Amino acid sequence: MNAPAFAPLDAAIEAELLASVDALEPDLVALLATLVRFPSLMGEETSAQDYMEGLFRGLGLKVDRFEVRDDDLKAMPGYAPPTGHWARHDNVVGAHLPRATIGRSLILNGHIDVVPIGAAELWSAPPFEPVVRDGRLYGRGAGDMKAGIAAYVIAFEALQRIGMQPAAPVWLQSVVEEECTGNGALACLHRGYRADAALIPEPFDHAILHAQVGVIWLAVDVYGRPAHVLNVKSGINAIEAAFALYQGLTTLRDEWNRPERRHTAYADHEHSINFNLGRIHGGEWASSVPTKCTIEVRCGIPVGMAAADGRAAIEDRIARTLQTDPRLAGVQHRVRYAGFQSEGCVVPKDLPMMQLLAQTHERVMGSPPGWLASTATTDARVFNLYGATPATCYGPEATHIHGIDESVSLPSTLKVARVLALYIARWCGLEKRGR
Repeated sequence: MNAPAFAPLDAAIEAELLASVDALEPDLVALLATLVRFPSLMGEETSAQDYMEGLFRGLGLKVDRFEVRDDDLKAMPGYAPPTGHWARHDNVVGAHLPRATIGRSLILNGHIDVVPIGAAELWSAPPFEPVVRDGRLYGRGAGDMKAGIAAYVIAFEALQRIGMQPAAPVWLQSVVEEECTGNGALACLHRGYRADAALIPEPFDHAILHAQVGVIWLAVDVYGRPAHVLNVKSGINAIEAAFALYQGLTTLRDEWNRPERRHTAYADHEHSINFNLGRIHGGEWASSVPTKCTIEVRCGIPVGMAAADGRAAIEDRIARTLQTDPRLAGVQHRVRYAGFQSEGCVVPKDLPMMQLLAQTHERVMGSPPGWLASTATTDARVFNLYGATPATCYGPEATHIHGIDESVSLPSTLKVARVLALYIARWCGLEKRGR
């Protein structure tokens, strides 16, 4: 691969900028702790977004706060049916515009929403009360992905502290719905935001994302036949049938994971396509054979497969399972969709934005980066597939994201802020602050 032609950063400015990031380390930790304290679960992001709005204004950015509205997005490619409806469900974007555009424009995107905490009693400390221990900050959302937001804010502020600013437009985006639909990032496209590149500091342990699978969320309503436990054989247990149906569905997962079905980005990955039975609810009475059971399932789909084709394959496998499994005789079903309807994507490693990121990582870390073909999805697909904006993810090391005692490495987060600061300087170019 040929390295892109980017002028090196002046050595004195580079040293000053990195020193500026390091000097802001206490602010980085404080900002991350503040963000974790906001319980920004789905539909409860308002207070966190209020804070982000004030933070962006404090950086001197022009702020655009707008509602994520399904009616605006339904006709757009990449739209996913929502998992709920909420008041004041907003994105917040801070815009920097230079005096004269010399370099390339950039979007720094991060999601403020977090997943549910799970069993609170299993946490070593309350999940929204951040704890720093052994160089790590613990709390829901610490890694996924409030550390990344804190890192891009500190990177931008570090430039300001040395009297410089990007010589190209930069948009700092705090979005919602990344964890369930991607409609927050899609709403930014609907609003008109495009750039020469987008970086999302997801917690991928300093690896650069170059591929990700697609993801489909669905619910299957399974209907049995009620009966009293005195005569169980006369009924059809909908809960047991739902489990049998899911077992049949997983045969499709196994087919998609066969070596001959793998995309080249996943040639060495034996199990890139994962299905997950995430929720189940059913039954009416402990002594009655249950009439109905609903399972909610997350299905990965291969790179290159359209979401519509993924849905068709899933529905066909469910129908075939119902026809061939004797345990499911007499069972009826209905498939519904809400949440991710996401297609996979590949980000070529030889793109200028990817090569510069690799160079910048090596400059800060002293060794080349790893490359990640992810078995999950991120908002990077929205920019790559629908927004004419090449996008990747690069962020800190974190543990137990979506789990108990989620944490992020604070030294790692500082290193990411250093990489982002240098990347902004080289991608966008620099000019003196002031008007």
